[in-house]
Formats: sequence, structure tokens, C-alpha cells
Amino acid sequence: MVIWELILDSAEAAFLEVGVFVGFVLLLFGYINYKKAGDFIGTIERSKKWQPVLGALLGLTPGCGGAIFVMPLFFKEAVTFGTVVATLVATMGDSAFVLIASHPVAYILISILSFGVAIITGYIVDTTDLGPTILSKYKARKKSKEEVDRFHKDVDHTLLQYECQRMGNCKIDFIKHVGHAEGDEIDLLLHHELKGHQSHDTLGYKFTHSSFYLYWILMLVALPLSISLLLQTDVNQLFIPNLGLIVGTLGTIFSIVMMLMSKKFLGDDTHEETELKIMSLKETIIHNAQDTAFVVTWVFVGFLAYEFLVLIIGSGNYAAGEELIEAILLTTGILSILIGATIGLIPGCGPQIIFVALFTRGLIPFAALFANAISQDGDALLPLIAIDRSSALWATIITTIPAIIFGLILYWFEINTTLGGLFH
Repeated sequence: MVIWELILDSAEAAFLEVGVFVGFVLLLFGYINYKKAGDFIGTIERSKKWQPVLGALLGLTPGCGGAIFVMPLFFKEAVTFGTVVATLVATMGDSAFVLIASHPVAYILISILSFGVAIITGYIVDTTDLGPTILSKYKARKKSKEEVDRFHKDVDHTLLQYECQRMGNCKIDFIKHVGHAEGDEIDLLLHHELKGHQSHDTLGYKFTHSSFYLYWILMLVALPLSISLLLQTDVNQLFIPNLGLIVGTLGTIFSIVMMLMSKKFLGDDTHEETELKIMSLKETIIHNAQDTAFVVTWVFVGFLAYEFLVLIIGSGNYAAGEELIEAILLTTGILSILIGATIGLIPGCGPQIIFVALFTRGLIPFAALFANAISQDGDALLPLIAIDRSSALWATIITTIPAIIFGLILYWFEINTTLGGLFH
């Protein structure tokens, strides 16, 4: 009975306390991305001297959409490798939405600090020969134009053509690409070898592209309840008994189904889908529903993991478990920095969302969250892995170094100065 209650409570909290706000923040930034993403990429390409700064700014955009676009630009020699690193250092991926919804002050602090670290790291990388070395090795491995043309001719383009015809605003029946051109080697890697948009004749595609409006209706219904929770109102003692529990649980179940149907488990953004989102407002709304469902599901997993951990540590006594966790936290502060940075090494946003969810439950110090934010690359690392694994490895190693260094520095401030009170 206790376990069942923990599951229901976690489901309610994941949707009402976090998911609803994440959804509407996603819509806002999704619309901004739809209107401006392509323009900002053009600005980065033209501003050679300021590229790490602009890359860091793009990385600060919640979600992975902006950061994803930067990755192929390096291999087109449009941006420096320091810009790639700065973008990855600054990005928090979809975990940013969880922090915005639950701890906006912490999000602002992390954004400011990450921005500074990203710029410093990016310019340091650009003082080395690492970028040119990676590029020269990449060029040596590249397929010839004849090989690329032959492969491109043989691959299936029906999905891209279908999406373009459905949206009615594509040139020459193909998606307008960002960061690369139709038919080049990067196009082959990101649109035909890496997992992209679901095929339109699959059950998952049909479900996500027909049920998204029901998901947003449920979000609208839940919004007053979520606001009431912020105002410390018991939403289960309103005119309908257990209304919060019912809506929250339904929302989490819907989110899990939506995530399963979209087949997004560790990562939820691909380069192909991000391109589609900036071409079609409807596609943006559809994929924002999928992104929200992805976040809600992982927050639910994080909340549930926390609840079970407390129960297990307390040997079935929840209060005793909380006391023991507080005692453990006092002795594992520095270790938590290393754990946060290490979890950040995992590509995709799922594990990072769990880490943020645990922070919202007071299980992780702010400095560990910051280390994770610096180290993690979200879904933006996936296209880099697809194009050139060695550059992805270098980027991951480089972002982990400042994560640990600045995480430890921040932890010292957190426990030794009055600034620590701002971090919670």
C-alpha cells in the first residue's frame, strides 16, 4: 500500500509540480526557436571573433535545439571547435526546463555561471591546435563527392518529401537544412544513418501527431491546479476530491505513453526533428508535446527513485530515511561533484533530468548540479558522435574538466560563505 501511494504521489508531483510548467515554457521557447533559430545561426557564422560568446548564448537556450545546430557547422568550417565546446558547456538540455519550473533562481544562477565558464573554456580551446587537427583528420576520412552522391542517390527520401509536402513550405521537395546542405556527407549521417523523425506510416507517428492536442488540453486543465500548488493550496481538497491526484496521474500516464510512442528514451531531440520544428509551427507544437512528455517521464522516474531510496534507507520508515539521507549528504559533498560531472558524460537528457529532479528534492548540493550542468551535453552531442566520434570524445573530456574544477570551487563557496543560502 505504501509503495502504491509513493507511485501515485510521484506521478502527481511530476506532472503538476514540474510537467505543466515545463510544457508551457517549452511552448514559449519553441516558438522563439521557430521564429529566430535560423537567423541566430547565420549570425554565428558571420561573427568569427565572437563565436564562442554567441555559441555560449545559443547553448543557454533551454533544450537542445539551438546547440544541435552548431555541431555540423564546425565540420563545414563555419565555426571554431572552441565554439562547439562553449555551446556544449553552456547547454543544460531539457533538464533546464525542470529547473526553470521548480527553481528559477537556481536556473538563473547556473545560467550566469555557465555562460562565463563556457566563454572562458571556448576561447582557451581556440588558442590550441586541437580544432584544426580534428578537422584535418576528419577531412582525411571524408568520402569523396562521388561516393556521397552515390550513397545519397540510393537512400530513401520519402519521409523528408512527405513532411515537406505536408507542411508545404520546402524548397525542391526537401527540408531546408541548417548547418549543412542537402546531399552532403553530413546530410547522410544526420538524416539517413542517425535516428531521426519517425516514419509517417508507423503507429508511433500517427499517435503522436493526432493525440498531441489532447495532451495540451490536459495541460490547460492542469494549469490552474499547478498554480494552486504554488500558492500552497491542497488541490486534493477542492470541489472534486483528489482532483490533483487524478489529473496528475493521468498526465504522467499520458506522458509515458507519448514518450514510448515517440520512441525517445535517453534523448528526445534529433537534428532532423529540430530542423522540422523551425520550419513548421504545428510541428513545433507536436514535438513540444513529445519533449514535455519525455521530461515528465524522467522527472517521475527521478521522484520515484528518491521516494524508494528514502524508504529503503529508513528500512520502511520514511522519516528515518530522510534523516539518514541528510546525514549522508553532509559527508559526501565533494563526491557529489564528481558524480554530477560523471553523469554529465552520458549522452542524452534523461539521466540529467533525473539528476535535476533529485536536486529539487534536496538530495544534491547546488555545486553538484552546476558540475552536471557544465559537463552534460544533452542531445547536442549525438550529431557530433554521428559525424566524428573523436571530436565528440574530445568535447566530452574538455567539458568535464571545468565541470569538476568550477564545481569544487563553487562547493567551497556553498559551504563556507553566506552565498550558500542563495543556492537552495
